[in-house]
Amino acid sequence: MDYLSRSTMAFCGGSICSSYDGKTCGLEGILYSNTCVNHFLVISITLLLFFAFLMNVVRKLSMITIQTLFQLSIPLKKYSIIFNGCLGFAYLVLGLWMLEEKLGRGEGFFPLHVWLVVFSQGFFWILTSLVASIRAKQLGEAFVKVWSGVSSVFAAFFCFSSVLSILLERFISVRIVLDLLTLPGAILLLLCAFKGSQEDYDSLSDSLYEPLSIDSHTNLSSSNMFVTPFANAGLVSRMSFWWLNSLMRKGFEKPLDEKDIPHMGEMDRAESRYFMFLEQLSRQTQSSHTVSPSFFRAIVSCHKREILVSGLFALLKVLTLSAGPMLLNAFIKVSVGMGTFEYEGYVLALGMFLVKFFESLSQRQWHFRTRMLGLQIRSLLSAAVYRKQLRLSSSAKLIHSSGEIMNYVTVDAYRIGEFPVWFHQTWTTCLQLCIALVILYHAVGLATISSMVVIVLTVLCNAPVAKLQHKFQTRLMEAQDERLKAMAEALVNMKVLKLYAWETHFRKVIESLREEECKWLSAFQLQRAYNSFLFWSSPVVVSAATFLTCYLMEIPLYPSNVFTFVATLRLVQDPVRSIPDVIGAFIQAKVAFGRIVKFLEAEELQSGNLRKNRAVNVEHPIIIKSASFSWDGNPSKLTLRNINLEIKPGEKIAICGEVGSGKSTLLAAILGEIPNTEGVIQVFGKIAYVSQNAWIQTGTVQENILFGSAMNKQKYQEALEKCSLVKDLDALPFGDFTVVGERGVNLSGGQKQRVQLARALYQDAEIYLLDDPFSAVDAHTATSLFNDYVTGALSSKTVLLVTHQVDFLPAFDSILLMSEGEVLRSAPYHELMISSKEFQDLVNAHKDTADPESLEKLILHKSCVRAMEIHDTCINNQHKIAKSSGEDQLIKKEEKESGDTGLKPYLQYLNQNKGFLYSSLAAVSHIIFISGQISQNSWMAANVQNPQVSTLRLITVYLAIGCSTAIFLLSRSVFVVVLGLQSSKSLFSQLLNCLFRAPMSFFDSTPLGRILSRVSSDLSIVDLDVPFSLIFSISATLNAYSNLGIMAFITWQVLFVSIPMVYLTIRLQAYYLNSAKELMRINGTTKSLVANHLSESVSGAVTIRAFQEEDRFFGKNLELIDSNASPFFHNFAASEWLIQRLETMGAAVLSTSALVMALLPPGTFSSGLVGMALSYGFSLNMSLVFSIENQCTLANYIISVERLNQYMHISSEAPEIVGGNRPPPNWPGTGKVELRDLKVRYRPDSPLVLQGISCTFEGGHKIGIVGRTGSGKTTLIAALFRLIEPSGGKIIIDGLNIATIGLHDLRSRFGIIPQDPTLFHGSVRYNLDPLGQHSDLEIWEVLEKCQLREVVQEKEQGLDSLVVEDGSNWSMGQRQLFCLGRALLRKSRILVLDEATASIDNTTDAVLQKTIRTEFIDCTVITVAHRIPTVMDCTKVLGISDGKLVEYDTPMKLMKTEGSLFGELVKEYWSHTVNADM
Repeated sequence: MDYLSRSTMAFCGGSICSSYDGKTCGLEGILYSNTCVNHFLVISITLLLFFAFLMNVVRKLSMITIQTLFQLSIPLKKYSIIFNGCLGFAYLVLGLWMLEEKLGRGEGFFPLHVWLVVFSQGFFWILTSLVASIRAKQLGEAFVKVWSGVSSVFAAFFCFSSVLSILLERFISVRIVLDLLTLPGAILLLLCAFKGSQEDYDSLSDSLYEPLSIDSHTNLSSSNMFVTPFANAGLVSRMSFWWLNSLMRKGFEKPLDEKDIPHMGEMDRAESRYFMFLEQLSRQTQSSHTVSPSFFRAIVSCHKREILVSGLFALLKVLTLSAGPMLLNAFIKVSVGMGTFEYEGYVLALGMFLVKFFESLSQRQWHFRTRMLGLQIRSLLSAAVYRKQLRLSSSAKLIHSSGEIMNYVTVDAYRIGEFPVWFHQTWTTCLQLCIALVILYHAVGLATISSMVVIVLTVLCNAPVAKLQHKFQTRLMEAQDERLKAMAEALVNMKVLKLYAWETHFRKVIESLREEECKWLSAFQLQRAYNSFLFWSSPVVVSAATFLTCYLMEIPLYPSNVFTFVATLRLVQDPVRSIPDVIGAFIQAKVAFGRIVKFLEAEELQSGNLRKNRAVNVEHPIIIKSASFSWDGNPSKLTLRNINLEIKPGEKIAICGEVGSGKSTLLAAILGEIPNTEGVIQVFGKIAYVSQNAWIQTGTVQENILFGSAMNKQKYQEALEKCSLVKDLDALPFGDFTVVGERGVNLSGGQKQRVQLARALYQDAEIYLLDDPFSAVDAHTATSLFNDYVTGALSSKTVLLVTHQVDFLPAFDSILLMSEGEVLRSAPYHELMISSKEFQDLVNAHKDTADPESLEKLILHKSCVRAMEIHDTCINNQHKIAKSSGEDQLIKKEEKESGDTGLKPYLQYLNQNKGFLYSSLAAVSHIIFISGQISQNSWMAANVQNPQVSTLRLITVYLAIGCSTAIFLLSRSVFVVVLGLQSSKSLFSQLLNCLFRAPMSFFDSTPLGRILSRVSSDLSIVDLDVPFSLIFSISATLNAYSNLGIMAFITWQVLFVSIPMVYLTIRLQAYYLNSAKELMRINGTTKSLVANHLSESVSGAVTIRAFQEEDRFFGKNLELIDSNASPFFHNFAASEWLIQRLETMGAAVLSTSALVMALLPPGTFSSGLVGMALSYGFSLNMSLVFSIENQCTLANYIISVERLNQYMHISSEAPEIVGGNRPPPNWPGTGKVELRDLKVRYRPDSPLVLQGISCTFEGGHKIGIVGRTGSGKTTLIAALFRLIEPSGGKIIIDGLNIATIGLHDLRSRFGIIPQDPTLFHGSVRYNLDPLGQHSDLEIWEVLEKCQLREVVQEKEQGLDSLVVEDGSNWSMGQRQLFCLGRALLRKSRILVLDEATASIDNTTDAVLQKTIRTEFIDCTVITVAHRIPTVMDCTKVLGISDGKLVEYDTPMKLMKTEGSLFGELVKEYWSHTVNADM
């Protein structure tokens, strides 16, 4: 017992529960850090952990290899080693110092616990540092995790006991501070153990296997090298945004380019998010057995973890923010000499810094993670919309137009992606208000009730407004859809609008739609303005009500409770002011999500059971039994009736019939594009499809032919030869690497069809569905294609060919004769000729048009020159020029500004419609409001303790100032709305005018997606976001500098910190903007790529489905979404990077100000001024953040103004009307056209395309134009309509030089039937007469002449019958008949036919040619045609070769002339016809 007593005495110096000062305690003493029993426990646990480590090392000694023992490359481990090593070293130094002090005082080594516990902790944390540096595999992962877990619990105990000691003794020592720091050290070790072990293992395995697979490892490294550093960043790097430093540095050194931006991490890519979303939908379906699972629940389930983690950071932010007023209250008490311990002022100053630092840390992580969440949701929704449009049924397409689908991705998905940022704001604001009310209760007692009442009333006042806002937002989105749909249609068909001189009308239609949109925009923005005023003025009303209640209840007002109240109110006012934005974001997201969900739930094609992979020895690849089909799925409105078809492998089937008989619909039925209402249809084998209206992607010719397949040079070359493309590609400037524009704008109609044919052939399918592919090529090319392609390359394939050309029919195994949706007969050619009168009429109509009597003399000619395709476009010549002059590709990379554009885009925005005036008035209103607030608080600070000022007077003046300045908040909000509306209207008007006045060369070289992304998402940002962002940026900046000014005025010493801080803020912001602006610009260009790919995919969905390439196109879409997400991700990360650094500096200014006050003797400042300074100081951080956030957001939004401005300065066409030189009303009277030395080139430095053509078309003559591909025929037509301006010579019509009159006056006097028939969304009447110039009677007469009367009469609504987008509910032939109808209604003296009857059968063609001859008997008719019979009855034929006129005479004379170009073409055509008959 004596030994035990002596040991206890030696260790403790008395009782085992004694502390440093010898006082005794009870058993609870084990919890206090200064007691001997506590120290004994600490030393014991330290020894146990050390022995556990030692025993484990001994046990593993045989397996430990020194070469791979340590792992120091993982960032997390580095932080742990450094932190814990420094902590251990600090403990050892402290222990030595304490021992030296004891020995110096002559106390000796006893009692031991005082210094031994410090040494033990020092050794323990150095040991911890060692454990962190060793690979987990070497010590055993389980051991490391358990050891780290025990250490963390141990450290938590240190912290807890230290905190108890502080509270009990109100004393802080160095050792207690070190004890508090052990918890972060232990957490770092724990993270290393659980997270670092896997990285440890990966890096170890990499190093072990590197020599064995050096090539693959190198490839892996290079592929992973460009993933964003965020994906592999450690905890500290993520929390501090350190991982972004390399990109920011690169952006500062040079303007960033797309290749500088890293890719998204694997889990953040669109593919990962989309498939997680699908998995959740699948789980819902399985668990609840519902047909339509909840998309919202699925999205929430995918992102539960992210929502929870960001919510925890939001909670931490609220708690740290709310600690501010309590610290302020304590500090004011210290300033008046009411402190609780000696150095409380310093502790509070440090506490203020730490509180603000952790507030910044948590808020930045909250915002970053929610933005990341929003981006992930946006990506998966964009992917889901794209996938859905690939499966959309024909009836669903009537509801969801291509413009609307574009809106779902470019606007709606983006709005939903913005919502998560605001989501936590909903509950954190409520929590913050509750905490604020608790603090206020402690400050002003029961007067808090009045504060609560005012806040509740404010929210209640907003409830009806929120409903209205929802309604206005819904209407606004609908109006935006309508406007975008009309714009997309007009832009796609701009060439047709120019040819018909309809630009003005369509522009006015769009302007009227925009006016409707602006009506709802105005209503929505005014509601936002009301909300803004309501919530910005609420702190004024709250303070008024509270102080008035204090007076009435006789609650005394002191600086401590007044400025605790003011500080709390200032901290709460920013979240309260953001309530309108939260409501707005919620409403916008709800409306957008509802629209997308409606689209995702739309009907899909049910073709899953139709197509099957080909089995061996299938007797019939296509089987249709008693099947009926309807486009809208309605059995009472059948499109095809009672179809029976069995096709054998390798069989060649031709499908013929008159216009609208259902030929193309039958192919659609085989593809599964049209709902099957009854009967059976089965298709076995791979299908290749060639559509009637060629679908070409933006890309090279080679990419269009390969269509995702691997390159096989031999097979590829064969495809080019069989499709007669070799010579065409030789003529292109870059061969098959020539980039073709959207819809193949720089290829001729024939070239587009042959590229489609080559694409189909290269796929090596088993079934070929060809929808009239030969209508766009001349007779000789058609024959060549038929022989080489259909009967040659496809000899062993199953072929269904829709055709109007009866010449090829004898070669087919069977012919389907269709009429009114039914198959009349199905038999070989000769059998049909005997048994079917309808078929005989069809064939005879062709023979009549061929006119053998006038051609038979030419059959004796033996020379045969291979004729190339007759049709050309003006762009083909452009290719030749490009080749000779070394020009670049037609489709250029999207333009974007580079570097710092300074104030230029801001000035562009403010220069619109008195923008400077409205913005200045809004700014002045806010300055007056701020001045009022400062005056309020200054009055309160100066007089709160002034006995000469009564409480009533104090409060009355305070309220008077507050209420009078609140009026200026209302004026500010109204001026902002007016600014936004006026600027938006002006910008849109200028943009629309520029687009409609742009020359055709602009549309040929600019993909539609680029324009649509500007008039959808960019315009939406300018409409909704820029005006409020601009004024909030100005307001927040004024607030921040006023806060700083108040602090500097009261404690001038803070200027030593604040001036460098302001300087650093400006420099940091400039450093940030270098990268941020480029990132936002790249975000804009990559968004255009997403929009363009979507636009092309919508128009080519049938072809994509036919070739079963949905997965490849979806994969490409995912790639583009990710390439758009990456700059957006790095941009908002850069914003958080900047704000975190600025907030840390703001915390330094606040703590410096507090430190200055603590250093100076009590009473230096009045407690009122101390309260005012620190209340402004606490809100400095927040106001500074709001200032920079709004400035950064505005800098990002203003890029949209910059992008709109790029298309507001396009070079314009000639004037529409020349006032002083308008043609007479009856011009042209006779229709005489004189070409005098006409020369045309596309660019000033390029060669001539038309080289001095001179000839005269007499009034009333019928002129045919013939020539080979690239000869200049269509260029001549383009020059006639002034789509291209002549560089020399003149075109004189009826004595008037057309270059001297306006374009509208010129084009409106001509009639044209273009090769590509275009219909617009609307009614039959609207499509024939969009300007409303003709009566219904006239329209019915024209329909009669066009063979369309019966078809239109059969429809319920007659002339009001629906024509959907692109006219896709009418056949191609019917669309061409509509175009003829327009020409007949216009009754022009000059009519141009550009292969006007290519898509109609011979019978209808004969009737129409007769109609043209009858109706335009006195008119000049200029015809470009492939069908020789079309030009045989012309008065004269013009032959062009290489841009020169080679012959111009009557057809009969030219046919008799030896070597005549026209004669050769006629001979080839007739030879081909005779061979077909034989």
